[in-house]
Amino acid sequence: MGILILLFGLSVLVVGGELLVRGAVGFSKKMKISSLVIGMTVVAFGTSAPELLVSAQSAIGGNPGIAIGNVIGSNIANISLVLALTVIVFPIVMDRQTMRIDFPIMIFSMFLFSYFSFDGIITLIEGLILFSLVFIFTFFLFINSRSKENKSVVEIELSNKESFGKLILFFLLGFICLYFGAEWFIDGSVIIANYLFEGNPDKDLIIGVTVVAFGTSVPELATSLVAAYRKEPSLSIGNLIGSNIFNILLVLGFTSIIKPIKVSQDVLIFDSVYMIGVAFLLMILFLIGKKINRFKGIVLILSYIVYILIVLFRMKTGVLEF
Repeated sequence: MGILILLFGLSVLVVGGELLVRGAVGFSKKMKISSLVIGMTVVAFGTSAPELLVSAQSAIGGNPGIAIGNVIGSNIANISLVLALTVIVFPIVMDRQTMRIDFPIMIFSMFLFSYFSFDGIITLIEGLILFSLVFIFTFFLFINSRSKENKSVVEIELSNKESFGKLILFFLLGFICLYFGAEWFIDGSVIIANYLFEGNPDKDLIIGVTVVAFGTSVPELATSLVAAYRKEPSLSIGNLIGSNIFNILLVLGFTSIIKPIKVSQDVLIFDSVYMIGVAFLLMILFLIGKKINRFKGIVLILSYIVYILIVLFRMKTGVLEF
């Protein structure tokens, strides 16, 4: 039963990714905006929606701190797992804008989070600053894109006569499929993991850190793989970088507006540092060459495995509470 649920969820994820990419590419043609910008804004917002919902519900329920682990875990997975798996299947060539504008914005948002967290809490004022930066960031990207000639080559056969209504429908159906597909994928994976690790005293620990943590990044993975397969690498990388930015500015900003978020020393000392470290690792790989090939993908995925092993060890030894 678990395998059937997992396969069904995977199928729905693929359909959702296909619809989302078709809608994104069509919208970028209509608006004469690069697919990179659409990936970093509209698509990234959609794939970050699960994190936003979970974090908002946690804050309303009196547990805003869950948002921190949710966001940091997702950001680390986006770079070292989702991007790694994407380039292992479809190597991606980075463009100049990503290196000069988009990537520095992502790094800036990570450092800003660390700065606001230094005193152990993200306050209402700090949350408002993070939240307002989302709109500044989005406005800047659209203005910057519209001021330049759109030179992106669209490989998906999508007529210019597609109506905005149909494109919006693609977006909505894509987001819905990604959300429920991820839910079913996680449910099936948990059933299988329960069977494989039956009798293991650390079963819940292993499943929580691996299967459930991976599940939050499944929508980004499905969208990025479909975009890369459809020869839209800008949409793929834009989705991942944009999702990381939205996770910090939008998710944490909005959550701390609802209720200030306490940040533990453990997160400051290890998780946030590892998140920034993985981002700089990606930057080094960028500088080595514009093409993110399979070898670089393997390096990134090894960094994720190291992160998971460290987290498991710290939980097992009691250094990190689970």
